Amino acid sequence: MAPILHLHGVSKLYGNKVAVDDLHMDVPPGEIFGFLGPSGSGKTTTIKMITNQLAATDGEVRVFDQSLPVRATSDFYRRFGVLTDNSGLYQRLTIEENLALYAKLYDVSKQRIDDVLKLVHLQDARGQTVAKLSKGMIQRTVLARTLLHEPELLVLDEPTSALDPGNVQHIHQGLRALNERGTTIFLSTHDMQEAETLCDRVAFIHEGRLQQVDTPKNLRRRFSEGMIQVELTNGDIHTLANTPAYAKQLYEYMAEKQIAAIHSQEPTLGEIFVRLTGKELV
Repeated sequence: MAPILHLHGVSKLYGNKVAVDDLHMDVPPGEIFGFLGPSGSGKTTTIKMITNQLAATDGEVRVFDQSLPVRATSDFYRRFGVLTDNSGLYQRLTIEENLALYAKLYDVSKQRIDDVLKLVHLQDARGQTVAKLSKGMIQRTVLARTLLHEPELLVLDEPTSALDPGNVQHIHQGLRALNERGTTIFLSTHDMQEAETLCDRVAFIHEGRLQQVDTPKNLRRRFSEGMIQVELTNGDIHTLANTPAYAKQLYEYMAEKQIAAIHSQEPTLGEIFVRLTGKELV
């Protein structure tokens, strides 16, 4: 089966400035793929190329096995859902009225409006005018609009950046449910916890170049230093190498029933990114 998203040797230049440099990526259907990097790393430029808004300077971008850019039809765009920092909402209309307009364009039922409003926790605010909404509520309204037609490919650029932890958790649950029904999700974020929670695989991008692509689990293991942390019942904490030489010490703690907890010392995705680039994900 062809990947739903394929980038081969993709570069983008603005004059003499390289925004994206020789990018190679494949995203198969049904995956939640995390695209991770700080502001200015090339994430948004890449999103514009894969959503047919911007042409690559070099290389090939293929979406739905079709080379981009193209003069896309409405049927082509119906297969997409795109959430960026441009809301595109009608300020004088209510949340529900905005969604009703897009529901008509996508030919989806009123029940679907109810479904997405519940997903983003806005069912009780459906009658509020967009002009009076907080930044977080606008973000949730745009996300609801993006999810209306259950697209084959959902491209999300920092989808939960303005939301509180409760709404973030609720939206993550909804995105997982959408993915389980077949939607492929391309998630651009600098939130490492979000990537850990949602993504099957992640790619690190820094200064326009791809650094690593793998599952979060494999990345943590690859960059682990093989240490474990042992917390004893008296409150002492000891860090031991996960080697035969320290097995005797660990056995003694266990035999004497002194162990309160054992934790592996695998690095977080944020720590791995710092090791690779020397830069924080901010």
